[in-house]
Amino acid sequence: MTEGADAEAGAAWDLRDDLDEVDVEAATGFPGEPDGFQRLWTPHRMVYIGGQDKPKDSGIAECPFCDSPSKSDAEGLIVARGEEVYAVLNLYPYNPGHLLICPYRHVADYTDLTETETTELARFTQKAMRVIRAVSSPHGFNLGMNQGGVAGAGIAAHLHQHVVPRWGGDANFLPIVAQTKALPQVHADVQAALSKEWNR
Repeated sequence: MTEGADAEAGAAWDLRDDLDEVDVEAATGFPGEPDGFQRLWTPHRMVYIGGQDKPKDSGIAECPFCDSPSKSDAEGLIVARGEEVYAVLNLYPYNPGHLLICPYRHVADYTDLTETETTELARFTQKAMRVIRAVSSPHGFNLGMNQGGVAGAGIAAHLHQHVVPRWGGDANFLPIVAQTKALPQVHADVQAALSKEWNR
């Protein structure tokens, strides 16, 4: 063994002596091999993945979109109320300001909306875009409805239109690689800002 190797071995034994006095976490549960990835833990998303708050069937009693209007605006995350429809923050947003335009009536299919519901839903969608532009200056929007579970509707029993603000670069590696979305604002702040602008 060379002199340098002897010195390294001695330093390693000194380090072990120091570690005996330190409370060290067990390696159980950690990745077996270092993989170079940083991890942003988002345990709150397990609520969504596990299906909490989703209706267990198509009944009104289980529907969060039927329940939300009975709450205060702040508690229900409601931004605006109309005669036939209301605007509410998505509880699991793609981006800050992601709104859902929902009819009060428990109806699943777009073709089942009345003429007045259809008209107000369209007007609320336009107003939502104007409000979000005034509050947070997005570069664009995704608008759409997922009709049926097979089409991606998380709550298929109660129709809702998505109004998703988009910014250049908002689809970074986190959602693509890690199925995680970093959101810089809490719901209460977004709800307050959008409601204030909506009522100007």
